[in-house]
Amino acid sequence: MRWKEKDRKLARRFRSEGLTYSEIRKKIGKSIPKSTLSYWCRGVKLPKFYEDKVKQLNFDNLSRALKLAVSVNREKRAKFLGDLRQKNLHLLKYIDNGVLKLILAIFYLAEGAKHPSTRFLRFGSSDPETIKFFLRSLEKLFKTDSSKYRVDILCRADQDLEKLKKYWIRVTGIDESLFYKPRVDKRTIGKKTKKKNYKGVCVVNYFDTSIQLELQLLGEEIVRRV
Repeated sequence: MRWKEKDRKLARRFRSEGLTYSEIRKKIGKSIPKSTLSYWCRGVKLPKFYEDKVKQLNFDNLSRALKLAVSVNREKRAKFLGDLRQKNLHLLKYIDNGVLKLILAIFYLAEGAKHPSTRFLRFGSSDPETIKFFLRSLEKLFKTDSSKYRVDILCRADQDLEKLKKYWIRVTGIDESLFYKPRVDKRTIGKKTKKKNYKGVCVVNYFDTSIQLELQLLGEEIVRRV
């Protein structure tokens, strides 16, 4: 394609004003190849601000590319997790009280206090859903006595103790009178909590040695047999 002399002159003028090749195309209103524009603009003196402009454009382009990559990766991850969930949902129909007891035993073996160093159930987690699962399962399988519960809250020095206590009361549904005073880890004094949503560790105590032994021994037996 033969370009008009007027296009070449406009391109050189716009280039001298500090426009990029993409901006020149838009100004002229024609899809002139970059190689052609580069040839036309040989020897054109660029303004002093042009180098900073290109750096900013490159930064903006990189930022957009990173945002797009994050968005794409987020979508891929969401699809991947969705596929995994669908793949395994059918297994939930097999959860009866027997299977639930096996799951609870493994949970307790991993996170619970062991007999004989502790002679009652003691289970802790910073995850509220884990604590809810533990309490629901315990109630369903053993018909627990609410008066046998006591709750510890282990936290960091810069946290609001009263807010933490109210938070875990809502999570557990256990009466406030059965909560011990929150205990601060002295090693954290003077250190800022980095995790914004960290609510400390909730430790549920249930004073029943027989249930503790049942879960602990069952968990140990599962580990040995699998």
